[in-house]
Amino acid sequence: MTSTQEDLVSSTPGLDGYLSRRLFARPEIGATAAAVVILIFFLLAAPAFRSGDSFLTVLYQSSTIGIVAIGVGLLMIGGEFDLSAGVIVTTAGLANSMFCWWFGIDLWVGALLSLALCLLIGFVNGYLVMRTGIPSFLITLGTFFVLQGANLGITKAVTGSVTSPDISQMDGYGRLGNVFSSSFEIGGVTVWGTVIWWLAFAALAVWVLQRTRTGNWVFAVGGGQDSARAVGVPVVRTKIGLFMTVSFLGWFVGMHTLYRFNTLQAGNGVGNEFLYIIAAVVGGTLLTGGYGNVIGVAIGAFIFGMTSLGIVYAGWDPNWFKAFLGVMLLLAVLVNLYVKSLADSSRRGLL
Repeated sequence: MTSTQEDLVSSTPGLDGYLSRRLFARPEIGATAAAVVILIFFLLAAPAFRSGDSFLTVLYQSSTIGIVAIGVGLLMIGGEFDLSAGVIVTTAGLANSMFCWWFGIDLWVGALLSLALCLLIGFVNGYLVMRTGIPSFLITLGTFFVLQGANLGITKAVTGSVTSPDISQMDGYGRLGNVFSSSFEIGGVTVWGTVIWWLAFAALAVWVLQRTRTGNWVFAVGGGQDSARAVGVPVVRTKIGLFMTVSFLGWFVGMHTLYRFNTLQAGNGVGNEFLYIIAAVVGGTLLTGGYGNVIGVAIGAFIFGMTSLGIVYAGWDPNWFKAFLGVMLLLAVLVNLYVKSLADSSRRGLL
């Protein structure tokens, strides 16, 4: 801030307080403070946490949740939920591996067909929500059970077990592995490509949400569908697009999981939908829609990565992790409501 700006602030009654409220009304402020506290805590409590390799492992763990959490956070800002996001990840990998194994075709073809399937699931979720008026919680809960059952039933019927076939010898495996599960070393520590993809997706989502008309539409439909429609926002198209974004990011993580481990358990992914929602809520996204940002969601996913691995590095019973998630969620809801009230008072002060 320049000396002229400082003089202006000091000479304007209440302006410094207004600027402070504006700062603390940022959705990601609470998550940032929590991340700093948790990071310092585990640095002190878990010596193994202090190495560069451990930190990059935390980033990797955060990225596998954070990529899908970006889409879930955007959808929640738009006023909706997707409880099928966790099993979509597994559906994507199973569709790619089993289709190519059964028909003996290149994995690239299977990956594209898997992408088309996931986008179709997202479209159907959004279309049913918008055309029936049934809450997205119920629509996507139904999708969750359909996909969970189909993942297990179809995999058992095709392979005779609940595990997908090993794809490491199929055509296209090496090139797709380079795209979805590559890694490289910096200073002797391994950096997984998903960390780079996570940061890239987050940066793109920040730009879309904050700098484009589409971002304005997302906030508008989350704040109130009728009001948004009255000012010309394409509500149906925007919400369907958000559901399809969740499905696309779920497909991406499904591809990473498949090409890193070569095979998948058909029951995987159940429960991860709550981790995506927790990351978004901890990052400052309101459950009521219309408020939040992607930076906060990314920080929320980082907190998840730190906590899940920090407990292990500290040598504690990992069963306490779920209890911590519950406490963190409750605290985040309370903090978010307070931050939202600060944001509202800041806007009123500006007027």
